[in-house]
This record gives sequence, structure tokens and C-alpha cells, in this order.
Amino acid sequence: MPATGKPCTAADLEPVFCKELIRQELDNDTAQFEIPREIRDFYRMFRPSPLVRAYFLEKALGTPAKIYYKFEGNNTSGSHKLNSAVAQAYYAKAQGLKGVTTETGAGQWGTALSMACAFFGLDCKVFMVKCSYEQKPFRREVMRTYGAEVTPSPSMTTEIGKLINAEHPGTTGSLGCAISEAVETAVKNPGYRYVLGSVLNQVLLHQSIIGLEAHAAFEKLGERPDVIIGCAGGGSNLGGLIAPFMGEKLRGERDYRIVAVEPSSCPSFTRGKYAYDYCDTGRICPLAKMYTIGADYIPSPSHAGGLRFHGMSSTLSELYDQKLMEAVSVKQTDVFAAAVQFARVEGILPAPESSHAIRAAIDEALKCKAEGREETILFGLTGTGYFDLTAYQAFNDGRMEDREPTDEDIRLSLEKLPKVKE
Repeated sequence: MPATGKPCTAADLEPVFCKELIRQELDNDTAQFEIPREIRDFYRMFRPSPLVRAYFLEKALGTPAKIYYKFEGNNTSGSHKLNSAVAQAYYAKAQGLKGVTTETGAGQWGTALSMACAFFGLDCKVFMVKCSYEQKPFRREVMRTYGAEVTPSPSMTTEIGKLINAEHPGTTGSLGCAISEAVETAVKNPGYRYVLGSVLNQVLLHQSIIGLEAHAAFEKLGERPDVIIGCAGGGSNLGGLIAPFMGEKLRGERDYRIVAVEPSSCPSFTRGKYAYDYCDTGRICPLAKMYTIGADYIPSPSHAGGLRFHGMSSTLSELYDQKLMEAVSVKQTDVFAAAVQFARVEGILPAPESSHAIRAAIDEALKCKAEGREETILFGLTGTGYFDLTAYQAFNDGRMEDREPTDEDIRLSLEKLPKVKE
């Protein structure tokens, strides 16, 4: 905790999070959690999600590699986020709460949570990063259709929002800003708690359903992936996808190459520092040890809004620090070129976030072609891009730009990291 310099306890977190989610977050001993019947009943609407072999992409690339993707976009929210949203809404309802607050970047998490809250009869307040709020009005309207109250962040409805607007006039916002506003709103409103769509251990736990299904499907096929690739912003989809495979790797049962793909505009793994940092720009949340480029850093208004978080999951950060996984950063225009190529041959318009994984998967398959080697590649197709057409329009019109922080930008941001004795 920032105030005490000591590890968080359940009592510290209870004003912010649901009790059962705190238990899951702090648990270090339970290998598997039973999924409640009510959550499993909801999952039946869209799970299991398909594991698809990208035959047409393989043919277009002329690669000897086999390419598979785990498709999480077959639900109205359009992404994997629903896996955790329904779980968190269920636990909030079971606790007898009135509602929940949250932040959303691209809008996928906010959409998923609004759906889950409508199903369980909960109020839902969403702070949406301002640039995404303006770029993706239809995502916003889906949230409102499901009953959510959507506010562009930073707003003038919270004290943190007013402070951030004063310090950064005209800012397009960030996930760190939106988190601060959502936490403040939860703490100030009785009967509300804050829920988060990525980064935390509890979220990676909920998302492990992706990897468990993928692992079971490969077992049925009598195959196994050599390389597992996922986009990485906070780390929830990647953590969920790799969970059972990483377990095998850690136990020495099998080996896999695991690759995290992040935007070059927000490169926490590839250019960040492994240190304790605030999870939010307003500095009201507990510190987490993670790869970070600093809580004060506000990325450029990239179209991959779900990957604009300044830090990375503590669990994935430890795995990366131990060199159990790799990381690469990719430029936005290269990402959209891969997205268009994939859409034209595979028939799915991918989300900008997912397309980071597509970019890396294509690059890996082309390496196999150049080196004349066979390999089985698995990547996470986390969602669809039908609410991201302004981004596709910018790319198709040749107006999309690649913006990356300078070394000086990152240095100045990292200078403000909290001083923590480890």
C-alpha cells in the first residue's frame, strides 16, 4: 500500500473490490477454482469458442507453418472480455451490491461489463478513455443500450478527473486516468465496487478458460503449438491463452515459445522498467510490481485503445523477467496492414488489439517460409473490429500515423516512479 509500504491485505481492498474477487486476487495456493453454475450457464451462450486453422492465410503466405487462432469474438461484446465480466458481475450480485464502476479503453471491456450487469440486474458506470469515446460512438451506444452510464475520461465529474484536466489541458485520456475516476466513484457511492477488465490475477484466472479450451482442442487434434502469440496491453487475454501451456512449461513437461505483442506507442515490456508503480494516473490504487513506462505517461491516441495501459500484469511481468516469454512491439500501420490481409483471406474483420497478434503470427510464418521449417503457431484473436471502422478508414485513406514515445519521454515518466524498498 502506498501509505504504509506494506503488502495489501483483504481489509485494505474491501472498500474497492468485491470480497470473492479479493480472495481470488490474493490466493497463492489454489490451483483451480470451481466455476459457479450461474457463470457456466451464461458461458453456454457463447462458449466454447472455436479454435480455427487459418488455411487461407497459410496459402496466401506460402508458408509451411500451420496457423491456428482461438476466436473470442463470437458474442455481442465482440471480445474475450465477457469471460471475466460475467464472473465479476456475478460475484457483485452475490454480495448484494447495487452496482459497479469501471474504465474502458477501446470499449470492449465496458461493452462486456454492461451486458453482464444487465443480465444480473446491476447498475454499471463506465469511464471511457476520451479518445475512444470520440472515435467509437457505436461502441458507446451498445453500452448505453445495455443500461450503462458512459462518461468520457478524464471528466469533470470526479475530483481526480478535474485534477488531470487541469494538469493536462485538452488531454485525450488514458486507461490510468479512467481507472482513477472509476475507483473514486466506487469508493464514494455506497453499494458500489470497482471492477477491472485486465492486469489483475483474478482477471487472468477468469480468462484461463480460453487457454483451457485451446489446450483441450489441441489434445483432440493430436497436435500442439510450438509458438503461442497474444496481444498485450494489461495482459488478460495473453495470460488466459497461455495459462495451461505455461503450466506445462514451468513443470518441465513441454516447452513453448510464448510471445507478447504490444504497440510501439505504449511499449511497457520492450522499453519499460520492472518496478513498483501505480496502476492509475491519479495514484489512489495500490502499487504493483510490473513492467511499466510510468503512471504519468499518456500514450498517443492509438486506435488500439485496449492496449494503452502504461503497465503490464504482475504475473506476466514476472514471467517475462524470468525470460519464460518474449515480447515485441509493432507499429500501428504494420498492424493494420496485417489486419487487412487477414480480413481479406479469412473473412473476419479483426479488432485493432487482436491484429497485433496477427502481425506477429504472419511475421513468424514468413520466417518459417524463409528458413524452410515447419511450425505450429497459435494466436489469440481476441475480438472483432466492426466498431473500429474509423480506424480502418484512417488506414485505408492513408491518414494513419505511427507515433512512438522518445527515449526522453519514457525517461521523464520513469523518473516519477514511487520510491519503494524491496
